[in-house]
Order: sequence, then structure tokens, then C-alpha cells
Amino acid sequence: MTTIEARKAALLARERALKARIGGIAEELVSHEARDWEEMAVEREGDEVLEGMGTEAKAELRAIWAALGRIGAGQYGICQRCGAEIPAARLDALPYTPFCKACAT
Repeated sequence: MTTIEARKAALLARERALKARIGGIAEELVSHEARDWEEMAVEREGDEVLEGMGTEAKAELRAIWAALGRIGAGQYGICQRCGAEIPAARLDALPYTPFCKACAT
């Protein structure tokens, strides 16, 4: 059984990793030096992928921050919709989930 402190540590580690990823994406997006149209088109396609990855990382960060808030409030592991306990297996798979499986579907 994973403790809340262990889950908190994992969430904080994931937060650091996501912040680093977002920083790397931002650096990559401003680092282009293409000189011709073909290279610029390829870079733009890559930028769209990077922007999507950045958007996903930011959404995950918001979910992590919400989970850390629930830990601080003593509400972590409790479904925010129905009030039931979220099973440990679900928290292992999605440590920042605010919902039990039934409410998430």
C-alpha cells in the first residue's frame, strides 16, 4: 500500500519533470534558424507537435497541483463527485485523479 507521503513525493517529482519539459519546449520553439521555406514548413510541423505536448504537460500540471491541494486539505483519495474512496490501484495508475472509476466514466 502506497502512503500519501509517497504519492505526494511522486507527484512533486512528476511536477519537476513536467516543468523541465515545458521549459525545453519553450526553448525549442524560439530556437529556429531556418533559411528557406521548406525548412520553415518542417519546423512549423514540429512546432505544432511541441505545442501539443506543452498543452498536455500544462494540463497534467494543473491536475497535479489540484491533487497536492487535496493532499493538503486531507481530501486526497476521496472522489470529488460521490465522496467514495478512490481505490489504491486507480491512484497508482492516475495519482492525480479526483474521481473514482464510476464517476470518471
